[in-house]
Amino acid sequence: MNDPSSMPPPCAGLRIGDIAPDFEARSTIGPVRLSAYRKRWLVLFSHPADFTPVCTTEFVALAREAEAFEDRDCALMALSVDSLFSHFAWLRMIRDRFGVEVRFPIVEDPTLVIGRAFGMVSPQDNDSATVRTTFFIDPQGVIRAMTCYPANLGRSVPEMLRILDGLQAIDERHALAPANWQPGEPMLAAPSHNLDEVYAAKDITGWFLRDNEGKA
Repeated sequence: MNDPSSMPPPCAGLRIGDIAPDFEARSTIGPVRLSAYRKRWLVLFSHPADFTPVCTTEFVALAREAEAFEDRDCALMALSVDSLFSHFAWLRMIRDRFGVEVRFPIVEDPTLVIGRAFGMVSPQDNDSATVRTTFFIDPQGVIRAMTCYPANLGRSVPEMLRILDGLQAIDERHALAPANWQPGEPMLAAPSHNLDEVYAAKDITGWFLRDNEGKA
């Protein structure tokens, strides 16, 4: 067994509430800078490689739903270790085969510098096999949610939209989103921190489990 002291340090990664690291890189729409997307929502998602089956289905699905993200004032940005010209060839293939154009930027990250900055790969990794993470970044540049999928399971675009809807509703209504919440459904109020309100609640859950209109 390896001596733990001789092993490379683990990938620290980013956490919810962290400011997303800024970067500037080449992309399929020209040079992009992450901080230029401040004042609106941004979904930054990575994929292991171009011309792979699962990633291709994801990009087709996201391209078809790009307007739904735009309607929520949210931009999409993809990240891959492949070169810019590989991205171009892949997008051409997607258009010709599936009839959809991917217009959101795909950033090249051949040295994994961005992937490492975001904690998507460990410092000792030499390839992008583990790069398959999604970051939901708010208009202030704060990471509000993250998802991480294995290479053999595609993301759910409806769930990406639900997460975005939930985060925006939480901010707008100052409330909590319960399990399986969908837009238009009731939300929850934050639990009381006042002992008198705890004792005054009508039942044993009324002080912490109630909708944001005060109903238990």
